[in-house]
Amino acid sequence: MDNVSDAVHYIFLAAAACFVLGLHLMNHPRTARRGNSLSAGAMAVAIGATVWLVADEGVISRTGWLVLVTGGLFGAALGLWAARAVQMTAMPQLVSVFNAVGGGAAALIAVNDLLQAEDAALLGARVSLPGALDIVIGAVTFSGSLIAAGKLQGVVSGAPVVFPGARLLNVLLPAAFVVGAVWLVLAPDSRTALYGLVAVALLFGVTMVLPIGGADMPVVIALLNAFTGSAVAMAGFVLNETALIIAGMLVSASGGILTKLMADAMNRSIANIVIGGFGTGDSAPAATGSGAPAQVRSVSADDVAIQLAYARKVVFVPGYGLAAAQAQHELGDLAKLLTDHGVDVSYAVHPVAGRMPGHMNVLLAEANVPYTQLKEMDDVNPEFPQADVALVIGANDVTNPIARRPGNAVSGMPILDVDKAKSVVVIKRSMGHGYAGIDNELYTDPKTGMFFTDAKKGLSELKAAVGEFVG
Repeated sequence: MDNVSDAVHYIFLAAAACFVLGLHLMNHPRTARRGNSLSAGAMAVAIGATVWLVADEGVISRTGWLVLVTGGLFGAALGLWAARAVQMTAMPQLVSVFNAVGGGAAALIAVNDLLQAEDAALLGARVSLPGALDIVIGAVTFSGSLIAAGKLQGVVSGAPVVFPGARLLNVLLPAAFVVGAVWLVLAPDSRTALYGLVAVALLFGVTMVLPIGGADMPVVIALLNAFTGSAVAMAGFVLNETALIIAGMLVSASGGILTKLMADAMNRSIANIVIGGFGTGDSAPAATGSGAPAQVRSVSADDVAIQLAYARKVVFVPGYGLAAAQAQHELGDLAKLLTDHGVDVSYAVHPVAGRMPGHMNVLLAEANVPYTQLKEMDDVNPEFPQADVALVIGANDVTNPIARRPGNAVSGMPILDVDKAKSVVVIKRSMGHGYAGIDNELYTDPKTGMFFTDAKKGLSELKAAVGEFVG
């Protein structure tokens, strides 16, 4: 090793250490931005060090440099545009696309390494085995993440897509890529084994995600994120690069833990979700407010404002409807008005609220909601009986009392105990179903008032009306 390669090696190790520290800082909302910035900075330094090493070794032609620089600038510009232009409602789709890019890039590293090897037949298992695993995991992640993004965007049906023989195919395909992986390890120079393994893995990614319903998408996103990390780690073994291995395993381990936590929050096993999820997506028919059943009690902005203004304790329950209406700032303003008036305000955040892990936390942080007011399900549930008003904004399945009874799609799923509050108000545009595709019994509870309106408009009206009472 020369001086440059030695220096780059140590830079990579320092970057890997920053990745670990950055991940640790993301444990708390107060330090999450700092951790994200540290990790991003470390990655930028690692990329710069790689360019330095490549330039020093002189292994790239002028055309190669042109491709490298053009690709880097295009990717950076696209990433910057996406970060600034994509709305929070589309963030789950963006994360899925990023998962696809990461998994696909990792798989291409192994494919390129096998194709460019001077004598691929002599490659040992140290390269061919992680290479085969990289191709399988990366290709599955690539195609599966694209299908997940399509489901979230509405391009692919949010309901489980099942066709005759789908279950059998999902058993045969893993068996096929096990055979293909063994074949590639034993014969690294076999183009048939290489291309066949890629094709089978890509097909399995599609057939694995299609039968999973929209209600399980938060878990699927976390699982595919873990897959991306595993693929990147395998690419690190192929390239014999320690920093890549560390970074990949950090993503894989954290994504795996998050997947388990999300599955537990839905009272479903990961295997059960992968075998076939539930949910209808946004395709379930919805009744309008005017056509709501007679037992539903409709309320006005003034009705709700009176309750909020004279309450001692209010719990806000945000859901995807809040994100869809981009009403987080209006909610934050209403909460601040009540807090200044002396009302005890808190936010009940369910682990799978929204369509991505941590979706609600990020959304509320964007509106500068105090971290101390954000409470997880286990912490806030004991507080609902003391709450004078529980205001639900666009949350559906995570508040459905039917989950406490067996025999339905959400049976056993831990929910927010909204129905135990003294009074409940639900802001919703219609009586439409959530992703599980079932009616919410909370809406017909005698102490629940339905405020049929868009979340952004409704919260603005509530802020103005509350201001009249407390001003």
